[in-house]
Amino acid sequence: MKKLIVATIACALIGAWGAVQAGDAAAGKARSAACAGCHGPDGNSPVPMYPKLAGQHEAYLVSAMKQYKSGARGDATMKAMSAPLSDTDIQNLAAYFAGQKAK
Repeated sequence: MKKLIVATIACALIGAWGAVQAGDAAAGKARSAACAGCHGPDGNSPVPMYPKLAGQHEAYLVSAMKQYKSGARGDATMKAMSAPLSDTDIQNLAAYFAGQKAK
């Protein structure tokens, strides 16, 4: 029983930590200029071959950017664009684009 209680508390703390780690959308907007060329200034890409980022789930955007940065997702352009981003930059960019309205 004690193990179950400890495991439950640990899961709750991990979940709370993830909520604390949400990005700063204003900082993400300030960092998003490099993204605008392909994805549009608000994440609504004007070019069909580039995905729209506006309105995507924040966790998905974080995961995708980290995968591009690590090379787990293969795209040379995105690998180069994500290489200089810190984890905080990624969180902030994800928060910004997730908060934009898809058009």
